[in-house]
Amino acid sequence: MANYKAKEFEKEFDERVIEINRVAKVVKGGRRFSFRVTMVVGDNSGRVGVGIGKANTVPDAIRKGTEKASRNMHRVALYKSTIPFEVKGRVSGARVLLKPASPGTGVIAAGGVRAVLEAAGVSDILTKSLGSSNILNVVLATMNALDQLKSPQQIAAERGKPVAELMPFWERRKQHV
Repeated sequence: MANYKAKEFEKEFDERVIEINRVAKVVKGGRRFSFRVTMVVGDNSGRVGVGIGKANTVPDAIRKGTEKASRNMHRVALYKSTIPFEVKGRVSGARVLLKPASPGTGVIAAGGVRAVLEAAGVSDILTKSLGSSNILNVVLATMNALDQLKSPQQIAAERGKPVAELMPFWERRKQHV
C-alpha cells in the first residue's frame, strides 16, 4: 500500500534530465568511468528542486538525481505566470538574470534555465545567462535567483507601501486605464 502511494506521489512531479556527463577516475589499473546526471523536479506550481546523481550506470544516476531533487525542493514566489521582480543569481562564474514578462511572452530561456523555470511553473519570463556556460553552475545560479524572490505582499509589508504600487508595470497600467 505504501509503495502504491509513493508512485502516485511521484506522478504529479515534472522530472527533467538536464545533463548526462561521463566522468573518469584514474586508478592503478587505468580509468574507471561513471555517470553524473543533473536532474530538475518541479510541480509546475511554485516548487522546484535540483539534484545531482552519480553512479556506474545512467538509470541509477537518474534515480539518485531524482531522489535528491525531490528532497531538495524549494518554494518559489510567483506572481500569476511570471516572477514578481527582476533578480540576479550567481554561483561560481555563472550569473543568470531573470526578468518578469507580460502574459503571452513565453519562456525566453535555453537549456538548464528553461528546464528549471518550466518545472517551477513559470510560463512568462525573460532570461539572460551571463558569465560561465557550465550547465551545472547555470542551473544552480537559476535556483539561487529563484531563492531570492519574495511575494509582492511580503515586499510591500517590509517597505511600508501598498501592494498595488509594487506590481509589474503592465499591471499598474491596467489600473490607470
